[in-house]
Amino acid sequence: MTEPPPRTPARLPLEWIAASLKRERTRTGLSLSELAKRAGIAKSTLSQLEAASGNPSMETIWALAVALGVPFSVLVEPPAPAVQVIRAGQGPTVHSEQSSYLASLLSACPPGARRDIYYVWLEPGSVRDSEPHIPGTTEHIVVGEGRVKAGPHGEAVELGPGDYLSYRGDVPHTYEALTAGAKFVLIMQHM
Repeated sequence: MTEPPPRTPARLPLEWIAASLKRERTRTGLSLSELAKRAGIAKSTLSQLEAASGNPSMETIWALAVALGVPFSVLVEPPAPAVQVIRAGQGPTVHSEQSSYLASLLSACPPGARRDIYYVWLEPGSVRDSEPHIPGTTEHIVVGEGRVKAGPHGEAVELGPGDYLSYRGDVPHTYEALTAGAKFVLIMQHM
């Protein structure tokens, strides 16, 4: 029996990001200009995102999350139904501008808990460098398919199917596919 062809991951609805950005910017009392400056992005880019237009990259959303002092998932989290099923390849997905890296948020932490779960697709040929996340972040990786090199800069390790890795996510770190079709589960724990 052959496997069905891979599905194209769904894009993140811009309305979720726009509503979350407005909510968090208002909560922190930051102006558009101040948040854009703290995140290192153009004010016009932030204005477009809050108007639910544009095509934000993972790096832009991470920069905004760090500037707001919130986990990445707070900005991309969809309204949650009572029972939620995400079929393979159909979760809301963000892409990297720097590499062939896609991450699909599977579960954001409910209030009071602080962990996010992602399913990540990664292809060889480019390295995904990640800036430090909010202080106290720990990342956990479990490889499902292929081989991956991941971890803090200077300490990245090679992993294969079933391998687990845990490391500080509040320092610069990297992800690299060593084989085609690499997939892993990434759990971000925020303290």
